[in-house]
Amino acid sequence: MLARDFYLLLKQFMDKLEIKGNWNKWKGKIKQAYGDLTDDDIKYEEGKDEEWLGRMQKKTGKTRDDLVKWLKSLG
Repeated sequence: MLARDFYLLLKQFMDKLEIKGNWNKWKGKIKQAYGDLTDDDIKYEEGKDEEWLGRMQKKTGKTRDDLVKWLKSLG
């Protein structure tokens, strides 16, 4: 159980780092794919990764894992 918890925490941390590192590249691609999203919808604030992912899940209808996979596929 402890190893699984560590894995999940590590995965979340890596997802956060990837979002932060690729944000400028992804922002335009997100707007292209979801033209109905406003600038406020996709606004990213450092330290509020989970809030941003939750907002994007709600707006896109994707699960958290699907959203992270999609973002990673954007390059």
